Amino acid sequence: MKGKLIVIEGLDGSGKATQAKLLALALEENGERVKKITFPDYESDSSALVRMYLHGEFGSKPGDVNAYAASAFYAVDRYASFKKDWGEVYQSGGLIIADRYATSNGIHQCSKLDESLWDEYLAWLEDFEYKKLGIPAPDTVIYLKADTDISQKLMNGRYGGDESKKDIHEGDIEYLKRSQKAAAYCAQKLGWKTVECVQDGKMRTIEDIHNEIMTLI
Repeated sequence: MKGKLIVIEGLDGSGKATQAKLLALALEENGERVKKITFPDYESDSSALVRMYLHGEFGSKPGDVNAYAASAFYAVDRYASFKKDWGEVYQSGGLIIADRYATSNGIHQCSKLDESLWDEYLAWLEDFEYKKLGIPAPDTVIYLKADTDISQKLMNGRYGGDESKKDIHEGDIEYLKRSQKAAAYCAQKLGWKTVECVQDGKMRTIEDIHNEIMTLI
C-alpha cells in the first residue's frame, strides 16, 4: 500500500526546512512511520546540474537557463532520490515529508515565463515528473507565504550579510518577486494549503506556524 507525500513549499527564507523538521518529528511522536527528504539533494551526485546552474555556470541570471531545461535538472535529482533513498518507504506505506518538491519548479520556473504560458507549463510539469518520470504526486502541499523583503532579511542573517554566498536565485530580488507572484498562482491553481507566515510586518513565531500546519493536515 502506497504511503503519503506531504510537501512544505515556499520561497527562500520562508522557513521550509524548520517546519518540515518539526512536522516530521510531531508525526513520528504520533506513531507514524516518517521519512523527511529535502530538494535539491546537494549530497548526491544527481544534483550536479542543479549546483552548476545555481552557481552561475550556465549564466549569471536565472533566465539564462530556460524554464524547461532548469526543470529537467531538478527533476532528475528527484528521480534519483526516489529510486535510491525514499521510494521503498513510500511504496510500503510510509509518510514522506518533503522540504520542496516538483512544486518548486512551478514557483521558480513559471517566473521565467509570460503569465499566458503558466497553465501550459504546469500541465507539462505534471506530465513530465509524475507520469513520464513516475515519481509520486503530492497528497498535500503546504505553501509558506512570506513577503520577499521579510525572507531576504532572514537570508541575510543566515549568510551573515555576505551576498557572495547567495545563489543566482537568492541574489536576484526581481526574480524572487516574480516567483512570489507565481507561487500565489500555483497555490490557487493547484489547491495548495497556504499559511500566511507574516503578520503585522514580521514573521510569526515558529511554533505558531507549526501549529497551523498541524491543523491543516
